[in-house]
Amino acid sequence: MDNPPLTPVTALILAGGRSSRMGTDKALVRWRGVPLLQRVVSVALQCCDQVAILTPWPDRYRSVLPEGDRYTWLVETQPHGGPLVALTQGLDQLASPWVLLLACDLPQLCPLTLHQWRGQLPSLPSSTLALVPHQPQGWEPLCGFYRRSAQASLQTFQADGGRSFQAWLDQSPVVAIEFSTPSPIATMLLNCNHPTQGEMGTEAMGAGPVRPPELGNGCGESTLAPQAIAQTVDGFNQITGGASGL
Repeated sequence: MDNPPLTPVTALILAGGRSSRMGTDKALVRWRGVPLLQRVVSVALQCCDQVAILTPWPDRYRSVLPEGDRYTWLVETQPHGGPLVALTQGLDQLASPWVLLLACDLPQLCPLTLHQWRGQLPSLPSSTLALVPHQPQGWEPLCGFYRRSAQASLQTFQADGGRSFQAWLDQSPVVAIEFSTPSPIATMLLNCNHPTQGEMGTEAMGAGPVRPPELGNGCGESTLAPQAIAQTVDGFNQITGGASGL
């Protein structure tokens, strides 16, 4: 039996955080010689039809990305409002039926895994608003698929004073991609918040784009020992209430 056609998906990459724990703009920090934002954009282009980068500072990042017609810039109108607000703004400006929300600090994303997750979208009930990774400590909202029609639910939630991404996901019709730590998915979702994490260097981006990165380690074996992955992910969850944040 033939597989159903892929649902159109636009990646929405968030590059508007304070990077307070990093101490410098994490989107420009290099992982294996490549700026984090460039790595995430490269992976998104491999598994989505279009890519949009939502940031208050598009001019800051233009020099790190090669010229192309498959990604666009969206100016964030509520800087530091949090990822829930950013997603709501992005859904308002994008036309595709599904959006893949990605943080800019995920250097080990695997396009093959994301493509497999995308393949699940056509079979989801029409009432499902999101397809999001989930572990015992909580949701991973900054590497998940969101239906464009979720915008109304997000707006209502925020109008009632809601700001927690975890709380919105808990009360919404969401399909969970369950995983545990350590696991390949946990490796893929390991984000960077400190210059000493993993093999990431502290060098901020200089002039000009560099070559696109190869597939992230999330597609195979981790460069970190399982114990290190577990400690890093669990420790970050204690700070944020979920590996992706809020």
